[in-house]
Amino acid sequence: MVKLEDVAKKAGVSLTTASRVINRKGYLSSNTIQKVEDAIAELHYTPNAAARSLQGKSLKLIGLVFPNIQNIFYAELIEKIEQELFKKGYKSMLALTEHDKQKERDYLSLLLSNQVEGIIYGSHNLSPDEYSSIQAPIVAFDRLLTPETTVVDPDNFQGGQLAAEALVQTGSKKIAFFGSTDNPFSITNLRREGFLSSLETQGLEASVLNFSSSLTVTRKSAQIKQTLLEHQFDGIFCTDDLMALLVKNIAQEIHQEPYVIGFDGTEFIQNYETSLTTVKQPISDLAELLVELLLKKIAGETLAHSYQLPVKLHIGEL
Repeated sequence: MVKLEDVAKKAGVSLTTASRVINRKGYLSSNTIQKVEDAIAELHYTPNAAARSLQGKSLKLIGLVFPNIQNIFYAELIEKIEQELFKKGYKSMLALTEHDKQKERDYLSLLLSNQVEGIIYGSHNLSPDEYSSIQAPIVAFDRLLTPETTVVDPDNFQGGQLAAEALVQTGSKKIAFFGSTDNPFSITNLRREGFLSSLETQGLEASVLNFSSSLTVTRKSAQIKQTLLEHQFDGIFCTDDLMALLVKNIAQEIHQEPYVIGFDGTEFIQNYETSLTTVKQPISDLAELLVELLLKKIAGETLAHSYQLPVKLHIGEL
């Protein structure tokens, strides 16, 4: 990782002078500016917290990296994180990666060049080595970026267990898990493990079916419809609420009535899709904890690697 010291040495100027060029502060000769800019270009330097510290003030800027805001859960979580940061005197920069490696790299470079003090990470497209090289404090949501990353997540395993218990109570016998993750390192896989583990203790099994998150809604709907027609499940646990709503709608179209349970429990679902039973994440508490931990990390405090909050079952209206 190229540092400001490397730029100053290459340009033959002091560290303070290099910082003043980057921050356009004070009078500097055109010759000095040119030498520093040439060194920056040659070394491919991205300004970071070192330049900010020399400037003597903080921009109070935090990066938020998430896959998208089409998912209602992400939209609500990001909104609450932004509100919590603002209350603490910080502004947010949002980067949406859309499961694209290069897009994530480009946005990451932009965040660091804008001197963010830290990043709340809800995306996972890059390698552990790339995440380890980021020169900014990071707290991740539901993502194992590196073995050292501080992670905040809901109790996904418990959520899977709650869903299994609820389906058993409905009398469901032909049970399925519908997943949508393509990432083997995602903590959300624990939802599946908790679900299957709970069923196993009761002598039951479930079919596990995965639908790629990269599919369009039309193609995913076609696959789900074919699956329902072939198996005629009477109980289905979906890895998120959007999947659950899609399954419920398709089942209704083909005159099936499986008991469907989702996972997330956003305000939108509780207000506008009141019939859906779902495992509810504590979104406000998650946002507060993510911000609290990141600010502690920025202040230099040592944190544990994992912080987990409980979930609860929200029963839909009949």
